[in-house]
Amino acid sequence: MVRCMERAPVKDNQADSDGMYVDVNGRRLRCGHTTGTCAAAASKMAAYILLGGEAGPTVDVVTPNGARLTLGVEDVRVSADAVSCAVRKDGGDDIDATHGMLIYSTVARRADGRVVVEGGEGIGRVTRGGLDQPVGEAAINSVPRRMITEALEWARSELGHPGGLTATISAPEGEAVSKRTFNPRLGIVGGISIIGTSGIVEPMSESALVDTIKVELRVRRAAGDDYVLVVPGNYGKDFWEGSEGAEGGDAVKCSNFVGDTIDMAALLGFKGLLLVGNLGKAVKLAGGVMNTHSRWADCRMEILSANSALAGAGPGVVGRIMSCVSTDEALDVLKGEGLMEATMGNVMARIAHHLSYRAGGMQAECIVFSTAHGRLGATPGADGLAERIRGQAR
Repeated sequence: MVRCMERAPVKDNQADSDGMYVDVNGRRLRCGHTTGTCAAAASKMAAYILLGGEAGPTVDVVTPNGARLTLGVEDVRVSADAVSCAVRKDGGDDIDATHGMLIYSTVARRADGRVVVEGGEGIGRVTRGGLDQPVGEAAINSVPRRMITEALEWARSELGHPGGLTATISAPEGEAVSKRTFNPRLGIVGGISIIGTSGIVEPMSESALVDTIKVELRVRRAAGDDYVLVVPGNYGKDFWEGSEGAEGGDAVKCSNFVGDTIDMAALLGFKGLLLVGNLGKAVKLAGGVMNTHSRWADCRMEILSANSALAGAGPGVVGRIMSCVSTDEALDVLKGEGLMEATMGNVMARIAHHLSYRAGGMQAECIVFSTAHGRLGATPGADGLAERIRGQAR
């Protein structure tokens, strides 16, 4: 797997994006850092200054994947009651709508001893269910919230502050920039989301991603594996390790390239491929969509609506599902109507059909889950294939 690697330390007041890179097809691509990393770094410096520390031009932060970054601090503002700092988002060579934005954190003392993370100007609010945060909360996802909290706790410990702290995260350009993102479609209004699971933005072209998947499959086949576990990302790996009670470290991450991964596995001579994925991506397979990126197709609600109708849902229920913005929200509707099991039975049958057609003579199975609802279904041979994969685990 190609991952961002550290290079030389960064000097002066410059973000450490230049110190991390990936090599892709002979090209060196620069990594960046997420909005979550920006918010945590700004919070760390603001809290440090507020509690009596000396302001500096840079701040060190360790990301969830263990990378140590030195990021430039901008626009420090000190008042009697609070300190505000900003860190600039850097997408590296994977530039998105938030690239170059200043992410601010304003840290203030609080009397109740708690450490609290809030959203301010330019940070979206969640208005629909099924997202990382509850309805009404600022769209600051769980991992960035933890990073920000840890930054505040560090400052309290470092400077011996027994009281509480509040970090209010803001992005003055956030509301305007959010119109160029998927947030309005997802039910996040008024600004951007503060996101990131690893803290690092890893640039990678689609062809390079597919090449990386192929390399991983070749390694497994060369080691003698006849069966391969495939997951779109960390959610699938975590579900396999937790609910399925198996080691997931050897799972091949296929991202959105389900069809390409099946093709390559069949060509390499694997006997079976088991895909373990969240319904948000896996439901598209029931429509024969083998690249699950939203720019290729976003037919999640159409597929769930059609299969709910086959399960006996009336026009009103079908209409409610069509208006949902997340598959978990749609599952809540189906569960309330007593139709979730029947609908998922239909969905799994269609997934089995399309996987079998794509895989040719290779066995291809799927286990589908939801973070909120757990295991939702499996194709007929999935559990048997799962046992064979567990049996070959090294």
